[in-house]
Amino acid sequence: MKSEDKLVFEKLIEELKNDPRALQMKEFVQHGKVSTYDHCLAVSKMSYLLGRHFKVDHRSLVKGSFLHDYFLYDWHEKVGTHHGKMHPHRALINAERDFGLTEKEKGIIRCHMWPLTLKSVPDSKEAAIVCFADKVVSLKETVVGFAGKVGSVFVAFERVKV
Repeated sequence: MKSEDKLVFEKLIEELKNDPRALQMKEFVQHGKVSTYDHCLAVSKMSYLLGRHFKVDHRSLVKGSFLHDYFLYDWHEKVGTHHGKMHPHRALINAERDFGLTEKEKGIIRCHMWPLTLKSVPDSKEAAIVCFADKVVSLKETVVGFAGKVGSVFVAFERVKV
């Protein structure tokens, strides 16, 4: 990220990312060893960078992307396989309660899991950008986590003497 972009992004997200309520996301694992907070921050950064190429509401883009997974529970224990379809609704309820949201920000959170949530098609450029950025960041986090596990298996096999 260029220094000028970094400054604009930091100005847009500074208050939100340091809010004690948002910091709760650090307590929950999203993908592999990545916290929900770090995942949301990464999605927000990617969304901002993608959004520079379009005429978008940068404030709503950054806020909606940062709060897109503000569901505040351990999805590995609570809901398991239903998490993918259910969490946008929980994140939306929590974010609206704690931060107040514009209609565009609500749409970003509600639609970020499309096409898994078939009826929640992105309804703005901002929502489409976050939906895409979330997929890219999630894939990276999952593959890196998986690659680490596979690497550990190979190291263990190398130590076994036949």
